[in-house]
Amino acid sequence: LGLSRPDPTKRDDFEETGEDTAPCPRAQSRTPPSSPPPHGSRSPPPNFAGSKARVRGRDSRGGAAASRMDYRDKLVLAPMVRVGTLPFRMLAAEYGADITYGEEIIDHKFLKCERVINESLGTTDFVEKGTDSVVFRTCPEERGRVVFQMGTSNAVRALKAAEIVCNDVAAIDINMGCPKSFSLSGGMGAALLSKPELIHDILTTLRRNLDTTVTCKIRLLNAPKDTVELARRIEKTGVPALAVHGRKIKDRPRDPAKWDEITDVVSALSIPVIANGDIFEYEDFKKLKDATGAASVMVARGAMWNASIFCSKGKTPWEDVKKEYVRKSILWDNDIKSTKHTLKEMIMHHSCLELPEGKSLYKCETSADVARLYEEEDYYNFVISNRK
Repeated sequence: LGLSRPDPTKRDDFEETGEDTAPCPRAQSRTPPSSPPPHGSRSPPPNFAGSKARVRGRDSRGGAAASRMDYRDKLVLAPMVRVGTLPFRMLAAEYGADITYGEEIIDHKFLKCERVINESLGTTDFVEKGTDSVVFRTCPEERGRVVFQMGTSNAVRALKAAEIVCNDVAAIDINMGCPKSFSLSGGMGAALLSKPELIHDILTTLRRNLDTTVTCKIRLLNAPKDTVELARRIEKTGVPALAVHGRKIKDRPRDPAKWDEITDVVSALSIPVIANGDIFEYEDFKKLKDATGAASVMVARGAMWNASIFCSKGKTPWEDVKKEYVRKSILWDNDIKSTKHTLKEMIMHHSCLELPEGKSLYKCETSADVARLYEEEDYYNFVISNRK
């Protein structure tokens, strides 16, 4: 496909493949219930061939260069609210995703968080002070590929929030593409597209003060030439890559992504462009890459419906992917609302929420309830009993 693809068996905004296609190895749980590890033991970190060695050095400005990520020939999991939590990111990575974005987190909320080492899970949690609410959870296994995406409208505030998490992630990304009213009313997301000076202020402030990669993700503007002009201004801030969603603010998911307008951006820039929009099969990665000349390709809904879209050998049946997601949600103690939301999105695409499965999922109030629904109660009990 023109993308660097390591063997998936050695890796750390649909339909199943035909019988003649070799099936993708099922994503392996870190603690398979059929052969549980001894209490307290943990599987070794994945051999994540997609991430390059991170180096430090001196950049053209004479200052300390940020830790670098390689943005060329990568398959990327897009940021998705209530979906892109740790279990889903780990699932996508095991199926072949090279870079995984977390869900957007607003700077105001993150500034209320404190960093906590969760020894029971082996994770780093960012917990809202005075509560048990985990706003962001990550782990050492994804350190070289996870991108923390932030919603912000203020450079100083963005920097303060980024400083809390920058040493635990591979990159910080500023959301400049969300078209929802919440983001727009707060001057965040796509509202930034009409404020190039503020964009410049946010990106340069973060880049000058962080030794971590800083990028942003935008949408198309109404006129292609305006998108190109904005992209050029963003490139001048020194960011190493730019993600472009091929839809405009008024567009909806049912509207076709405008790959030709992404091509205009790619042609105008020298930094890698990550193209996003209408990826539903593994073959679409190459189609979008070839059509636009983009360095890498990002997928949202196609991955949400079946995370094995990243596997070059073909999709795993969604029922199997769904159960593996349930296992990882149990393993990483995912928030029940997030787990239910992601499962509902899968079911709505492949089946119907009005069938028994969907109705039963609505009634689930805990992870134990979800485990029983998907016949993973033994796995749930094993994981719970082995937590410190």
